Amino acid sequence: MKKLLFFLLAVTTFISCEKEPITPDYSIEGKWLWSPSQNRADANTMYEFTNGFRYTYYSLDGNFDSLDSTDRIPGSETYTFDGDSLVIDGIGFKVTFECDGGKVLFSNGTKLWKLTSNCQ
Repeated sequence: MKKLLFFLLAVTTFISCEKEPITPDYSIEGKWLWSPSQNRADANTMYEFTNGFRYTYYSLDGNFDSLDSTDRIPGSETYTFDGDSLVIDGIGFKVTFECDGGKVLFSNGTKLWKLTSNCQ
């Protein structure tokens, strides 16, 4: 009888627990591609978000893998990111991630693809 009572108590405890949905914690840090079309293959600009600064790179042939910090255009913008809001030089955007964090969509319609992702 004690075992049955313990079992019922344990079942009631586990059933009454609410489970929090697990939401991924994606980061904006890293290198992201921008395309003037909706096609990633047309990307001609790369943004690098690192340590609170956004740097810009341009490519005529779409080859971004070999670019390093010496290829940045002069200047940078500051940014802050809190999970769903990105503020770049004082201008705020709501952002959502898709494709396991490999694509980010801005509230103004801008779309970026993470350089290391296979997202389309």
